[in-house]
Amino acid sequence: MRTTKSILMNGDDIDRSLTRMAMQIVEYNHGVENLVIIGIYTGGVSLARRVQQLIQERLGVSLPSGSLDITLYRDDWSLASQNPVVKKTSIDFPLEDKVVVLVDDVIFTGRTVRSAMDAIMDLGRPRCIQLAALVDRGGRELPIQPDYIGLDVQVGLGEHVHVLLREHDGSDEVVLVQ
Repeated sequence: MRTTKSILMNGDDIDRSLTRMAMQIVEYNHGVENLVIIGIYTGGVSLARRVQQLIQERLGVSLPSGSLDITLYRDDWSLASQNPVVKKTSIDFPLEDKVVVLVDDVIFTGRTVRSAMDAIMDLGRPRCIQLAALVDRGGRELPIQPDYIGLDVQVGLGEHVHVLLREHDGSDEVVLVQ
């Protein structure tokens, strides 16, 4: 079986998209009051930290950021493995009445985001939850749409989007694999 790869975004594209998304978050929310950024493991955590840093540098403010593991909230975790690998959820601030921006690398079916919302609601009752995704690849199975998108691309059956990030892959790149 032959595998072909197309580069959808390079490092500069990713940086530019994250900067735009960070400023859209600030603009849409009329500032950063009560705003918190939470990344969904794995790729969303690194992206959330970058968005947090961009906002902090631009506005000269301190902005809470955390990470969320949704492994045990997934509706398919028992199908994936009998021994799921659970990562650490790190949210050391209250969520009550906060504007929570969930960050993920790719949105596909919407099931990961649904699981993340369930996990967030178990931790507190935010004012609202917004979603930022670096790549929206279409193919939703649930009525969940991102509020902030870096790249919107329609991906066919048998194609996959891979987000490579310098924090764990050594460089930034979004690739489409067939």
